[in-house]
Amino acid sequence: MDHARSAADPAKPAPVVIKKYANRRLYNTDTSSYITLDHLAVMTREGRDFQVFDAKTGEEITHNVLTQIVMDGENGGQMMLPVPFLRQLIAMYGDSMQSMVPHYLEASMAAFAKNQSQFRDSVAGAFGGAAFKPFETLAKQNMAMFQAAADMLTGRAALIKSEGAAKPDTAAGDSSELDALKAQMATLQAQLEKLSKR
Repeated sequence: MDHARSAADPAKPAPVVIKKYANRRLYNTDTSSYITLDHLAVMTREGRDFQVFDAKTGEEITHNVLTQIVMDGENGGQMMLPVPFLRQLIAMYGDSMQSMVPHYLEASMAAFAKNQSQFRDSVAGAFGGAAFKPFETLAKQNMAMFQAAADMLTGRAALIKSEGAAKPDTAAGDSSELDALKAQMATLQAQLEKLSKR
């Protein structure tokens, strides 16, 4: 499997193979040394790809290990995942749109990474609240798109629209917001279609 990946993209190095033993120790086959989850976190930040396998069964457990790194970061006081987001994420398990969530999150993080240098320039070039406006704007857009997608698939959008019709004083503002969300959803759908064709 690793050979197929490196043959498909010769410029990209094959993932480092990590073996996890029953005593929970991690062994880096590339450096022939035992490592910790912190080492894997550093490798991730450096963009070094790796795959983790259960040493006994041979089962790939990369997803579990990456999730553990995130949980350790959250428990260690470096919280990045806000409570409302976690609640929405948990609510999506077993929902009809569950299969869309990974693609949506992947596309959102790719867009965030693409704009990361611009954010860093903004922070480096200014002080105070204005420097963090790009983060705030992107977070609001992502959460609005996520909520709109959830509402569309759960039927809540129709309910909100019918409730909005009963309140004509806010209809104009809601209409422009709804149009903006529809445009964002169309962009998201196009990104998801590109991802699904890969």
